[in-house]
Amino acid sequence: MGTVKQEASWSGGVGTEKQQRWKSLRLRGLRQRWIFNSIVPILALLVLIVALFSTGISNYYYGSMQKGLESRAQALANSFNEYFMDNGFANYYQKAVQSAESFEDKNKIELQFIGSSGRIQVSTSGLTAGTSPRTEDISKALQNQVAPYQGPDLETGETILAVSCPLVSNGRVVGIIRLVTSLRAVNRQVMIAVLAIFLIAMLCMALVVISNLLFINNVVEPVAEVTDAAKQITAGSYGYLIKNHYDDELGELVDNINNMSLKISQNEKMKRDFISSVSHELRTPLTAINGWGETILEDILEDTSDPGQLRRGLRIIVNESRRLSNMVEELLEFSKMEDGRFTLQIEDVDLQAELEDAIFTYQELFRQEGISLEYSPGDGDLPLISGDPERLKQVFCNVLDNASKHGGAGKRIAASIVQEGDEQVVRVRDYGPGIPEAELPFIKQKFYKGTSKARGSGIGLAVCDEIVNLHKGAFTIGNADGGGAVVTIRLPVRPR
Repeated sequence: MGTVKQEASWSGGVGTEKQQRWKSLRLRGLRQRWIFNSIVPILALLVLIVALFSTGISNYYYGSMQKGLESRAQALANSFNEYFMDNGFANYYQKAVQSAESFEDKNKIELQFIGSSGRIQVSTSGLTAGTSPRTEDISKALQNQVAPYQGPDLETGETILAVSCPLVSNGRVVGIIRLVTSLRAVNRQVMIAVLAIFLIAMLCMALVVISNLLFINNVVEPVAEVTDAAKQITAGSYGYLIKNHYDDELGELVDNINNMSLKISQNEKMKRDFISSVSHELRTPLTAINGWGETILEDILEDTSDPGQLRRGLRIIVNESRRLSNMVEELLEFSKMEDGRFTLQIEDVDLQAELEDAIFTYQELFRQEGISLEYSPGDGDLPLISGDPERLKQVFCNVLDNASKHGGAGKRIAASIVQEGDEQVVRVRDYGPGIPEAELPFIKQKFYKGTSKARGSGIGLAVCDEIVNLHKGAFTIGNADGGGAVVTIRLPVRPR
């Protein structure tokens, strides 16, 4: 249905250079939002992990080294406090020199003996003897506290770790034993560990960025292309089809948009056909009414009127007026269906009586057209049903009129009503050419007329289907065995 445009390539189908630039800007904006919403949180998480790991590894290395120095310094201080501090300064000094000379780790750790003035008296490094370090661990040790220090050496500027323990004689701090080590090697180990975790984090970040860029290329750009195609459809290119290269949710979206485009194209074609058909249908009776009105008026004015011709003209005017009224009524009903004002006035209904009224209305009209209308009533009195009598009679009249238009060539129409279980079933069959099988799925669609040349707006059956559905019933159309079409209306005896 409708004119379907050829599937265009994306490069040619998107449009002008200005549209291409707009698409590029929009994609850039999509990428920025995607990166901000997905990559920035991951980057923040990786930075937090690197910071926590760096802090942890630093605390581990420096804490382990500090504990080791504190343990050794405390052991030396306890030994001196217990054995050498009460035997005079000379004995203390001699033991300090011996300890410095015999200290095993002098290549890694400097052993210092500091007097109460804060000046180094003995050291495994002769270069520092006589100097005053002036670090806070020394001042705390002079206050009889075991104190560590981590920071720059005030003499050399090198980063060191030191632990000072007081040497006590007669309850008074008379000196300090101090262990000092350089943090250069430890800092190198910490930097290597931090650099390793940083490189791992950068690798993870690179993988995240690459995966996100691939995702953007595979999802965001196709979505933008689908959006451009949807804009073309919105702009009026109904029937435009998008090439579907996808087999996932995006492919399903493309299929839905293509189906939407085709259906819009079909609806547009049916509306155009409807306007053309209604214009023709309105023009024909109006022309007949106008022509016969002028003829009758002229005959009356000239006093040459023929009673037979006058009756014939008036009959044509009445018939054409009735057809116009029916068409206007269908259009009004369709308008109510479209805006939701199509409602029912429910009451107890004698369905058989309503059908017989419609048959009585059309029986004489059909007889004048040479069509026999046969009616088979149900067995006995049928129970009342809940429904809108006016709407149901409208359905019966529309179905009978439709049977005469499309199946009148068979010169015979049969109507019946029966009770089948909890339903009352009305069937109206004509003996005309029937309905082409290809048209049966669309016969109840609005504006659809198919290949039929019969006059009408194409919305009567759609209105009938809506009325029956509102009654919780079923309205079906098919071909009957032996030729002709049959309309079946099923209505529940009790509301469902």
